[in-house]
Amino acid sequence: MASALRLAEKNCWLPAPNPSVGCVITSASGAILGQGHTQRSGGPHAEIMALRDAVAHGHGTAGATAYVTLEPCCHQGRTGPCCEALVSAGIKKVVAAIADPNPLVSGQGLAHLRAAGIEVEVGAGAIEAREINIGFFSRMVRKTPWVRVKIAASLDGQTALNNGASQWITSVEARSDGHAWRARASAVLTGIGTVLADNPQLDVRLVSTPRQPALVVVDSSLSMPMDAALFQVERPLIIYAAVPDDAKQAALQARGASVIYRPEMSASGEPTGKVDLAAMLLDLGQREINELHVEAGPTLNGALIRAGLVDELLLYLAPKLLGQGRGMANFGPLTALTDALALDFKSTSMIGPDLRLLARVCGHDQF
Repeated sequence: MASALRLAEKNCWLPAPNPSVGCVITSASGAILGQGHTQRSGGPHAEIMALRDAVAHGHGTAGATAYVTLEPCCHQGRTGPCCEALVSAGIKKVVAAIADPNPLVSGQGLAHLRAAGIEVEVGAGAIEAREINIGFFSRMVRKTPWVRVKIAASLDGQTALNNGASQWITSVEARSDGHAWRARASAVLTGIGTVLADNPQLDVRLVSTPRQPALVVVDSSLSMPMDAALFQVERPLIIYAAVPDDAKQAALQARGASVIYRPEMSASGEPTGKVDLAAMLLDLGQREINELHVEAGPTLNGALIRAGLVDELLLYLAPKLLGQGRGMANFGPLTALTDALALDFKSTSMIGPDLRLLARVCGHDQF
């Protein structure tokens, strides 16, 4: 199972919107007969790849055990049901890390295998398997993506100087690592403020990737420049707006962008002129976005935190002090320390000279 989990984690950027799954098939003596991982959406699943690998190496699979990091599917989707393939291959036992949260599967795959006389065990590696596919689990259960906010800052929490200068606070190693996190996400989210101030591309350039994640921009009044650098990258571009502008919408759509109106309403039912961020996440969930990687300024970061929509923070802290500058997130002010956003440190790592912290909002993984 550990080998299957490594296969799933190593290729977690590849199969979205499908989950990333690894599979290892062993003989009765424990020898590895075949192994594989889920391919790009519409391609073979991990079980099929492992069975093909066994055949390619001249190994029979009758009486073998399949270790798979997610319950095998039993329905016809973009590909055929993996359960049938395992049964046809003569697999004797299946060890699955965790049940599939997809309502189309959700225990039915395990039941199908048992009905076919295959011994089934569930639970080995469950925590790790869920973490690898936390975005998929979020979308299946909560109907919204897993929201990760990436921030590069000085040790005293400044993301830019007062004059806006921010390139570069962290090292090239940290920036490359950040691009790897971009690559594994289904979409990158930013705000129009960042677009206007920095004119970024927000694509994956510093690591190898077979596909660019979609780009999502919160642009309440459709202020997007028609010559923005983000148009230079071929990928889906989704712009969420609040204030209608038919002419600008038509122009942006002519450039390949999708413009979606999700206006926020006040308690009295009046439009606030801002995008309803919760409604945006629900819409992104319907568009099969699993992980949403946020690279924005303190205004949008603060709005997401204030609305309770952030699941975890990916922080890169440089060993330097900037004094006065621009902070990480504008929300509050709080009136009591008990109102602070409580976080759990999930991991700490040195990336070049910088410190990387992965901090999860307490309770947000309990779904």
